[in-house]
Amino acid sequence: MGKPDTRSIDREISKTNRKLEAVRRGEMWPLNSAERRAVLGALAGGSYRVLRGKSATRQENRLDNLSTSVETRLTAELTALHMERQRIVREAAAAKAAKKSSGWW
Repeated sequence: MGKPDTRSIDREISKTNRKLEAVRRGEMWPLNSAERRAVLGALAGGSYRVLRGKSATRQENRLDNLSTSVETRLTAELTALHMERQRIVREAAAAKAAKKSSGWW
């Protein structure tokens, strides 16, 4: 028994890490469609209010809340992926220990 095959889960973990860093930098590509729509709506509403000479505080708050929720979602995904990786490694270790203990020597 070799090492457990965690390449695919490791790839997903690195992809999620890249998405999380991109969200923290303010990029839009990691957002899903509902989040993207909400960002564009807040930007459009805020720019309209600024154009009219009014405060866009509510839209700024919506953008802040949205970025926080996206970070929370990606952090939860990352935590789930790490837990899945640990489960795979733990199962491989248990299988290896069972194989060793069942041998004659």
